[in-house]
Amino acid sequence: MSTGTTGTRPTPDLRTTVLGLLALLLVAACLRPAITGVGPLLDGIGADTGLGSTGLGLLGAVPLLCFAGVSPWIHRPAVRFGVHRTVLVAMLVLTAGIVLRSVPGTPWLWLGTVAIGCGIGVGNVLLPAVVKRDYADRLATVTGVYSSVTTGAAGLGSGVAVPLAVATGDWRLALAAWALVSLLAAGVWAWRGRLVPTPPVPVPTAGAPAERSMWRSPLAWQVTAFMGLQSTTFYLLVTWLPSIEQALGVDRVAAGWHLSLYQVIGIGSGLAATAAMGRRRRHSALIAGNAAALAVAMGGMLVAPGAVLLWVLLAGVSSGASFVLALSLFGLRTRTVAQTARLSGMAQAVGYLLAATGPFAAGVLVDLTGSWTPALLLVAACAIAMAIVGAFAGRDRYTHGVASR
Repeated sequence: MSTGTTGTRPTPDLRTTVLGLLALLLVAACLRPAITGVGPLLDGIGADTGLGSTGLGLLGAVPLLCFAGVSPWIHRPAVRFGVHRTVLVAMLVLTAGIVLRSVPGTPWLWLGTVAIGCGIGVGNVLLPAVVKRDYADRLATVTGVYSSVTTGAAGLGSGVAVPLAVATGDWRLALAAWALVSLLAAGVWAWRGRLVPTPPVPVPTAGAPAERSMWRSPLAWQVTAFMGLQSTTFYLLVTWLPSIEQALGVDRVAAGWHLSLYQVIGIGSGLAATAAMGRRRRHSALIAGNAAALAVAMGGMLVAPGAVLLWVLLAGVSSGASFVLALSLFGLRTRTVAQTARLSGMAQAVGYLLAATGPFAAGVLVDLTGSWTPALLLVAACAIAMAIVGAFAGRDRYTHGVASR
């Protein structure tokens, strides 16, 4: 089998196809629940650790800072050791981080959260490149499926957090349960590596002379800005939406399930976005209109808080579709697998650095003002900016040249 970018790969049989997709989806299912389960439990975490809103906001930002930190350089171990081994190590690091975070003692909370962020960050960057390599002819479809699994697992993480904490009597045990899922994903991914022959994802080292740097491409920056803004709004709401709803008088358990619905409804909207994209390459109107819906939802929470569930669902529809659109742009706006991995690394490094400001800024704002209104206005402003940059990123272009007609 060729391991380059031009060799012909043998057609896999049904077993290897199913196993390859199953392993991909299990890894995708681990990329959010360890984070999204935290928001509904913030009151218990704060009570046990003494952290205020600013400190809890920083706790929500730490994984995003880790995403930003690992994204630019993960191509190096991927080239040296192979994508398969790199993803496998990431799943093991994620499992260790989930366990460490649940050990009593504040230092373990922070250390475990860092490990969780690093493990997920690797998967965030490398899975789009694996999809580009293995499913190039079904890029939008497979991206929609795996991002929907990610979204669904994220919603489940939020929804079961409080019931698990109540059942076990400890928020730490509720969060620790997800180590079983990441350990299972690591096992199946390892099995995949033994049975499913795959060439390495060709990710060149940074600054390779053969191509112009991705960092000098205006389109790459537009995709990066869209990725960052959609991540900012998502993680701000994932961290603080239950607290915002409780301030509006919503029950703690109900607020947790509302956060779950916010994410789960994104499965349908993500698949709908995939269908709407079809085989077209121009998506400006779709991206801009979808982002505008999030701004409407935030305005609705401010002027008609009694219909909070309606606005949560509208925000979830927008966020779910935006996530799929952002991931799809990595492959749609690049010509090669290597470019896809480079754009993914750039967009997630800068994008998650921007996103990390969201949960932290919201915590600071509520400490300063005693109100959640500024946080909702911040989300609305990001949504409007997302519509603008998304309209540019949605044009029919490549990062390294104009698309052929």
